[in-house]
Amino acid sequence: MSQAFAHEQVIIRRGRRCRQVLIVAIHSRVLGPAVGGCRLRRYDTWQDGLADALRLSEAMTYKAAVAGLDFGGGKSVIALDPETELTADLREAALSDLGELIASLQGGYRTGPDIGTGPEDMVVLRRLSPWAYCARPEHGGTGDSGRPTATGVLAAMHAGARHVFGDESCTDRTVVISGFGSVGSGIAASLAAEGAHVVVSDVEPSRKDAALACGYEWIEPDQALFVPSDILVPAAVGGVLSTTTVPRLTARLVVGPANNQLAAESVADALAERGIVWIPDYVASAGGIVYALSRESENQSHDAAQERVEGIGDTVSHILDLAHSTGLTPMQAALQIAEHRLASDA
Repeated sequence: MSQAFAHEQVIIRRGRRCRQVLIVAIHSRVLGPAVGGCRLRRYDTWQDGLADALRLSEAMTYKAAVAGLDFGGGKSVIALDPETELTADLREAALSDLGELIASLQGGYRTGPDIGTGPEDMVVLRRLSPWAYCARPEHGGTGDSGRPTATGVLAAMHAGARHVFGDESCTDRTVVISGFGSVGSGIAASLAAEGAHVVVSDVEPSRKDAALACGYEWIEPDQALFVPSDILVPAAVGGVLSTTTVPRLTARLVVGPANNQLAAESVADALAERGIVWIPDYVASAGGIVYALSRESENQSHDAAQERVEGIGDTVSHILDLAHSTGLTPMQAALQIAEHRLASDA
């Protein structure tokens, strides 16, 4: 991907109500208005929040381009000071400040939930700006994006399985899901219904009982990447695929919704050298944004939006066919597709 300094616009200011640092990073609007979630969390320094915004907004440009969306890439971050207690009043103030900032961009940047925010927070943003997606349905949004995100990952997984195993079915395959939150649990339920052997893990110990109650096998987080499996699903934190972890992987297919799974871009080459097919995270995780934009921006029906999400499988097949025919890694193939679309619309 291109260097972070290629962003079109970056706004950094301290909120007048909350006194916390607000960041909006717009990487590209070549294909249309920039879109990307709102992240609210503590950072050691606000510069760490800026690094998040720059990296993630760039990834959103490529996510939208590969998914065929007429949108660019952006990101907003509310960077809480490290010792700040996030009270209800502070949350309201910070979201109000961000809502004003988004409104001032007049639709040039549009947001949705991300780490630290959810549908309720989008309701607050919508009081000041119409450009917030995934608010609760009674407030005109599509609500939690976890289900369509999981649907997109499953479509990507089946396409990847067809390429790797010769059959898209996951029946009797061992699938390890690292991260048992809303998206990971949705993926697990669908795979179990399909007849897969589902192994799950999460850093939150309280989720173990829920996983066992569903009939899944539980593995401790430090072993999740390395337990024998056919398919690995990173569904939690980024950076888990590195030059240290890749040599120990047993899965032949890696596909999941976690952002920024590679510790460095060179890890894509290491995966390919081991014969492991990795579906780029920004391709596999696009279901949530595809569904929300289809419904809320393009006024499509649920069925039409769902069909578009399931089309992620066709996108993955195209990427893997291109990679196979050209000798590129899936990451390089996805970037080639995205960059061709960005160049043709420039």
